[in-house]
Amino acid sequence: MMTIARLFGKSPFAPLQSHMNKVGSCMEKLTKILESLAHQDLDKMERLVEDLSQLEHEADLTKNDIRNHLPKSIFMPIDRGHFLEILSVQDSIADRTEDVGITLTMRPLESFEMLQESLMEFFKKCSEVFWDAKRIIEEIDELLESSFGGIEAEKVKTMVEETAFKEHQAQKLKRQLLKKLFTEGEKFSPPGFYHWLRLVEDIGMLAQCSEKLANRIRMVLELK
Repeated sequence: MMTIARLFGKSPFAPLQSHMNKVGSCMEKLTKILESLAHQDLDKMERLVEDLSQLEHEADLTKNDIRNHLPKSIFMPIDRGHFLEILSVQDSIADRTEDVGITLTMRPLESFEMLQESLMEFFKKCSEVFWDAKRIIEEIDELLESSFGGIEAEKVKTMVEETAFKEHQAQKLKRQLLKKLFTEGEKFSPPGFYHWLRLVEDIGMLAQCSEKLANRIRMVLELK
């Protein structure tokens, strides 16, 4: 696609940022899905998840276009392997949003009211980790202008540390949610219990992949 080629001409990192915007759209759609959970309307949720799957597909197409148009004859400010790894981690977040959506449509969540508050607090914190990682990607142009050093690099390192701390908080909320789930386990059917476990793990991966993305940017800084 010429659009991607033009983006590379504008900035070597513009395609990454364009793809991350697609991933952000997936996260926004997933947030709407989680917000609609209280109604337990599976038909509506399936429609929303179909929309999410389309957004994830668009992110995939953008990823493939970037790979196909990655310049080979001009200087890249970072190693191509690192560039592609960052792109891959970004795309894994879009994949995870779809995983969460599909898990939610498998069956109604049993005893949802009992765990609703804990689930939403957990998802909110995982979302914060993602949006922090997205802001780091938005800072890459400034890093390039500063030759990946100086005040801008220190700013990004601080952002990475804050992202890591929020991921740590998300893991604590995950453990608390799992503890409640296991404590009340006898109230669930075996499929219902497994459904909750799968959902918690899928949501937790959003934060883990987002922190991984932030750390990849930190790694690039350390190699400069």
